[in-house]
Amino acid sequence: MPELTPLSPSKLFKALGEPTRLATMLLIDQQSELCVCELTVAVGVSQPKISRHLAQLRAQGLLLDERRGQWIYYRLHPTLPDWSRQLLHITRNANTDFLQPMLVRLETMTTKPPDCRPVIDNTSFNHPRSTL
Repeated sequence: MPELTPLSPSKLFKALGEPTRLATMLLIDQQSELCVCELTVAVGVSQPKISRHLAQLRAQGLLLDERRGQWIYYRLHPTLPDWSRQLLHITRNANTDFLQPMLVRLETMTTKPPDCRPVIDNTSFNHPRSTL
């Protein structure tokens, strides 16, 4: 794995400046981890589009992926600086109307990977799932 350059504010804001990437990061921040199929349903975009955005976020060092069988799960990169995690939490908590429709789609998703955990209560934005 290539060494990542330190995360700068401009790098983070550039990554979050695109609505699909912003939604993806906020959902993953709230849920601790999500697989590609969950993100396509929640964000409402095609698999190729979400995969392209996930690859960009991974290349920037914002996300870490893990393959489990045929599923690829994404979570925030463990080396993200505290200031960037705080920014995500604040943004997520201050914009519940932005995330609510996505969380409803995620909660009502009918075809989830077999090892998916239940979605946490979508009204509680301050208590994400425990980290891995």
